[in-house]
Amino acid sequence: MNKPAFQDYYPDELSHCYGCGRLNQDGLQLKSQWDGDESVAFFTPRPEHTAIPGYVYGGLLASLIDCHGTGTAAAAGYQAAGRPMGSEPPLRYVTASLHVDYLRPTPLGNPLEIRGRVKEVKGRKVIIEAWIIADNAICVRGEVVAVQLPETMRFGG
Repeated sequence: MNKPAFQDYYPDELSHCYGCGRLNQDGLQLKSQWDGDESVAFFTPRPEHTAIPGYVYGGLLASLIDCHGTGTAAAAGYQAAGRPMGSEPPLRYVTASLHVDYLRPTPLGNPLEIRGRVKEVKGRKVIIEAWIIADNAICVRGEVVAVQLPETMRFGG
């Protein structure tokens, strides 16, 4: 993953998200990229991400689905508009709906692979299906309905 991540194209004022903001030094720093028709990111949970000893906290897993989904939505929005990532005006998406299904306990200590696929791009809305793989098994599935960031949120309302 040597090329810039989707989140690297977010303008500075929109790069503070706990899950994926490159300017949030205390955040997760999730980085998503295209891998063919799917998007992919990797994250290794740390001991503080424990739910029950040996397993990852479900809220963290939801955050990974959420941020990977909105990053993939931004990349899909640029593609649908026929624009290169990072071109002006910036396309930044936020979560309108997040659905997460926990299929099996997610083990702590191993890298997680987060994958996504675009289900729909329609106007200002993008729907992404995403899943998390640990030890070669899908542990979590989710769906993110993302919408373009309203101008009122961009500059603090």
